[in-house]
Amino acid sequence: MSYQNPTQIFEDGATEEKAENARLSAFVGAIAVGDLVKSTMGPKGMDKILQSASTGEIMVTNDGATILKSIALDNAAAKVLVNISKVQDDEVGDGTTSVAVLAAELLREAEQLVNQKIHPQTIIEGYRIASHAALTALGEIAVDHSSDPAAFRKDLIAIARTTLSSKVLSQDRDHFSNLAVDAVLRLKGSTDLTHIQVIKKAGGKLNDSYLDSGFILDKRIGVNQPKRLQNAKILVANTAMDTDKIKIFGARVKVDSTGKLGELEKAEREKMKEKVDRIKAHGINCFVNRQLIYNWPEQLFADAGIMSIEHADFDGVERLALVTGGDITSTFDHPENVKLGRCDLIEEVIIGEDSLIRFSGVAAGNACTIVLRGATEQLLDEAERSLHDALAVLSQTVKEPRTTLGGGCAEMVMAKAVDHAAQNAAGKKALAVDSFAKALRQLPTILADNAGFDSSDLVARLRKAVYSGMTSAGLDMNKPGGGIADMRDLGVIESYKLKRAVVSSASEAAELLLRVDNIIRSAPRKRERM
Repeated sequence: MSYQNPTQIFEDGATEEKAENARLSAFVGAIAVGDLVKSTMGPKGMDKILQSASTGEIMVTNDGATILKSIALDNAAAKVLVNISKVQDDEVGDGTTSVAVLAAELLREAEQLVNQKIHPQTIIEGYRIASHAALTALGEIAVDHSSDPAAFRKDLIAIARTTLSSKVLSQDRDHFSNLAVDAVLRLKGSTDLTHIQVIKKAGGKLNDSYLDSGFILDKRIGVNQPKRLQNAKILVANTAMDTDKIKIFGARVKVDSTGKLGELEKAEREKMKEKVDRIKAHGINCFVNRQLIYNWPEQLFADAGIMSIEHADFDGVERLALVTGGDITSTFDHPENVKLGRCDLIEEVIIGEDSLIRFSGVAAGNACTIVLRGATEQLLDEAERSLHDALAVLSQTVKEPRTTLGGGCAEMVMAKAVDHAAQNAAGKKALAVDSFAKALRQLPTILADNAGFDSSDLVARLRKAVYSGMTSAGLDMNKPGGGIADMRDLGVIESYKLKRAVVSSASEAAELLLRVDNIIRSAPRKRERM
């Protein structure tokens, strides 16, 4: 007869980590994640290859959110860091590695304080004072040039260059910066990136990528139909244009002669002809369908001089409806209620080996397409991720136009303000405030380490420069051996919103994990034996 342990309240198989062990587990998990993505930071950061266990598919990337999203983690604290980098990606689009690394560095410092018997709540209070001081200092050095369009465009190009300098597009960053800025300025202040479509076509080199002012659909125009159409009236539909067979599973039709079969087919053809006539009644000259269009209806459209495009997958029809200002329809009985899409010109264009369809002069005049060229699929995927980061940051900057300086400059200015706050903090809290400044100084250190520079010398020189009043000093990563330079002169500019999100999210995540004193894992579900 087995007696259960009287103090055991959890089911067999459930585990509990208490106090020090739980905290240690949280620290170890978060620091490990920080160390994992640390090497991808900055203009000299490295890439990682991620390989899927099931499909064997590979991905080459240095995007923090993509790396963290793709790896299976068991540690609860590590998952919190994955989530903050994901939120950073959704919210601002870039800074995903920085936010995970800063949170990990804050916890690394906190671990040392806990070892000195300082209570986590005291550390949290100190971190709150520090993050407030850091964000205030960041707001003071932020600059707004939105009133001068020429200066603001220069800022936007500098931001795009800074964002792309740590990505695969860094070699062609001038080309892509102009491309991204042109695309975002077309949005006229909107942050809706669905108007900017990215098409990837392997072949050529990255430098061959270009911005097209129309909407490009990677499909073909139907056989014997006009390949060029002006003043297009477009009906965007999601309807079955194969022959309307009896769509009931297991249904059978028995006929006693081939003549009867012919009659069935004739009835089906009549039904389809009737449907095409209902579509023609909308007064259109272009029909775009999400589903297939069989030969017979395609021929009917060709006879009527209507251009038909089939199998424009859902993303295609949704975007097309959005940019041409039409509705997606499934029934055609009330033409007066259907809003048609409009554009000036539809034509076939050839990109690389493929022919695609371009819609020019669309109703949403701000819509455009970026065509990416490159040597391999992996390179194109990473180029798309990099470009997405730049587009997202630029669209957010147009909305919140303040800018700040990169190259470790903003972090060092914040560290200076936090050090000042530490002198005014009472008791043990001052140690925590001081630790926050140390964690901020780790970011320029990592930038220098990733480039193979002498980080302790460079960061000490940077600290001296910033603390003595040179508020625009930062690390010059292109100088052999590194150096200290004026970031505004070098054009290393970052979005204020991005920096603010990194610091506030990282300090909130560190605070969340510092509060942990218990980790309870439920027992795995037992499989029932057959």
